[in-house]
Amino acid sequence: MGNLKKRLANFIDQRKCTILGVGPMSLNCVDVTIDLANSYDIPILLISSRRQIDSKDFGGGYVNNWTTDEFAKYVVKKDIKKNIYLSRDHGGPWQNEQELKNNLSLKDAMESAKKSYLEDIKSGYKVLHIDPSIDVNSKPTIDQVLERIFELYEFCCESAQKFKKEIIFEIGTEEQSSTTNSSEELEYTLNKVNEFCDSSNFTKPTFVVVQTGTKVLETRNIGSFESAIRIKNEIPASIQLPILLKLFKKYDYFMKAHNCDYLSSSGINWHPRLGIHAANVAPEFGVCETRSLINLLETNNLKKIADQFLDLSYKSKKWEKWLIPNSQISDREKSIIAGHYSFSSQEGIDLRKKAEKSLSAKDIDMNKVIKQDLKKSICRYILNFRMIR
Repeated sequence: MGNLKKRLANFIDQRKCTILGVGPMSLNCVDVTIDLANSYDIPILLISSRRQIDSKDFGGGYVNNWTTDEFAKYVVKKDIKKNIYLSRDHGGPWQNEQELKNNLSLKDAMESAKKSYLEDIKSGYKVLHIDPSIDVNSKPTIDQVLERIFELYEFCCESAQKFKKEIIFEIGTEEQSSTTNSSEELEYTLNKVNEFCDSSNFTKPTFVVVQTGTKVLETRNIGSFESAIRIKNEIPASIQLPILLKLFKKYDYFMKAHNCDYLSSSGINWHPRLGIHAANVAPEFGVCETRSLINLLETNNLKKIADQFLDLSYKSKKWEKWLIPNSQISDREKSIIAGHYSFSSQEGIDLRKKAEKSLSAKDIDMNKVIKQDLKKSICRYILNFRMIR
């Protein structure tokens, strides 16, 4: 067992906890996450998608306009106790807007993904999520997805060895849904991954993503994980997940859940009780910051700036993918859902500077208040995941 996995394994075992993966939704979110990891001396995964942060060749990302290298240097410098695990979330073909816009072939999209992973490795990322579930041509079969995983896995292993970097892997074979995996498809996947790693003499992945019945739309978790009503043709998560966890124990993998935003505190607490090893939360923290910003402005007679930011966010149309079919939510709520996408646009930067200056004149530290709200939001997970007592 490598040092990275061993440290995580020891922490999970000692605290009987679930480790949190935080989406770096903004500069403030990144700062708060690092501060919490160092204050409590706990490991936290900082999970950046390729749309959020990518290499210079791909134009960086929408979070603070960082490139992979810039982001990594910033985090490493601030992470005094080395508790942050820089993690690539949903790496793989067609996971970047450029690859989709240019309608790349499978071969070109795979080469593009490798280019992105190489920058991750050179920049010091510790966890690489290999996710080839997106295909612009057709829905790939599980065997096609596994074939793509193995190609990317081999490339990353060899690149890490070349640059003398220790990395661990997270794999997923399909997009997140609101239901749970079947034990048959999971065992098939784990068997195939074991065979590949054994035959190639590669270290096995640390995390495997499973469908735990969590799915985020709007500002709700609409999955079956917390559903009080039995869902037709589906085994409840409380019954199915212990079955899946027996397979994880048998094959020595960690179970990773995605899309855990907006769960109740009780639902969050069920993760360590069930034995789920790690879980990701992202858009909830972006929405938290947007709500905090708008509330600050509106309660301090700065409604004009608040309206300008809400209008900017609404016009971005970034809320569209988050809507429930036939949604009845207001335009204001749509703007709040999409607010974090506009933080680092030039107009967004200008509005925030204007807001910061106006609030400062009233002796209010805008970012300090926002960080306090973010800290409460992130701590709800850290506490209920049993990472701290």
